[in-house]
Amino acid sequence: MSHTTLDPIGAVGPDTIPGSPQPRGFLPAFVLSWFGLNLVLGTLIGASIPKVFALADDATKGTSLSIVAAVGGVVVMVITPLFGRFSDRTMSRLGKRRPWILGGSIVGLLGALLLAVSDQLWMVVVGWSIVQVGYGATNAAVHALLADQIPARTRARVSAAASVGSVLALIVGSVLIAALPNDAQWTWFVVPAVLGTIFSALLFFRLNDIVRTERPAPWRWSDVLATYWLNPLAYRDFFWAWACRLLVTMSIVTVTLYLLYFIIDRLGVPAAEASGVYAQILIVFTLATVVTGVLFAWISDRTGRRKAIVWVSALLSAGGLVVAVSSTDLPMFLFAMTLVGAAQGAFVSVDVAMMTEVLPTFEEAGKDLGIVSLSYQVPQVLVPVIAIPLLAIGGGTQNYTALFTAAIVFGVLGGLAVLPIKKVR
Repeated sequence: MSHTTLDPIGAVGPDTIPGSPQPRGFLPAFVLSWFGLNLVLGTLIGASIPKVFALADDATKGTSLSIVAAVGGVVVMVITPLFGRFSDRTMSRLGKRRPWILGGSIVGLLGALLLAVSDQLWMVVVGWSIVQVGYGATNAAVHALLADQIPARTRARVSAAASVGSVLALIVGSVLIAALPNDAQWTWFVVPAVLGTIFSALLFFRLNDIVRTERPAPWRWSDVLATYWLNPLAYRDFFWAWACRLLVTMSIVTVTLYLLYFIIDRLGVPAAEASGVYAQILIVFTLATVVTGVLFAWISDRTGRRKAIVWVSALLSAGGLVVAVSSTDLPMFLFAMTLVGAAQGAFVSVDVAMMTEVLPTFEEAGKDLGIVSLSYQVPQVLVPVIAIPLLAIGGGTQNYTALFTAAIVFGVLGGLAVLPIKKVR
């Protein structure tokens, strides 16, 4: 364990971090924790819950999924920055982050157990909300470790590895759901949640955490509002990097949230077989993500450039989505998702590194990275709300053309958002 004085980012040097040397196995455990969190969260909202609705009532599946995603998004939007701030203030012998990593995972597992037996919409909403609260607490603590323990000179590569692990988790999760029996709903939730909790526990045991020995300032109600706010005029680079992440995430969530239903409705795959095709698409998507993620992370750390890679990502994504929305068969759609996956890999290779380089301070890294996480969580609320009228345009069948067009617009705006950033090249 260690206790250090916390300095503003960049005050001492680009490699200054408040944490102490970590034991062997910390970095693999860190990457695996990201893998585990995305395995449970991504699989449940991307495959398990959509499958429940698709098999139960095909006519209302899109609306039901939108309601669950939106409510869960509101929950995680509220709790992520708050838990990040509580983590910053934690005075435990276990450290600042470790109690939240383990405790959050246990609560999330309880929510997954409720989902495992849910057969009504309200039960799914409650279960998913508990999952978001629990794993959201873990996620806030894990994100804060990037500022606590990862030097800037390796941050792009570590964040790229973690992001690639996150995408691989979606493949593993989709393959799991496709392999599990259609008449054993409980397995669709329990298996990913148990695995995610185990991987979080590995980080708990391999982290040499910061132990806070100085009591923080008394908590005030004004601190609650401050938890969700950084002045965009005072921290302009942070604001524009946050806006970039928000818009790019909105683009990708618009596609992935409704991907299973696109496979059923546009590609004509039967609902009972759609999970297998979903897994096939994610494999292609992930392979492209891994290749470009590794390539551009190396280029970014070698050159110190982040913004140009975001622009490459935006162009690739727009091109891939144009092909996707025109697709009428699986081979064409696979090609389109390969391009979108390559774009995602380029973006994640610099995304987290860019965000940590524009953070105001180390001292409140948990709170500030909680605000960063909002750029990922807000789309989980906005996209379902926007998607309902977009899918209904024209009446009759679901309007995926309008939905994917919105995704293209979001991606392009995300690429433009990095132009005003000055601190990052």
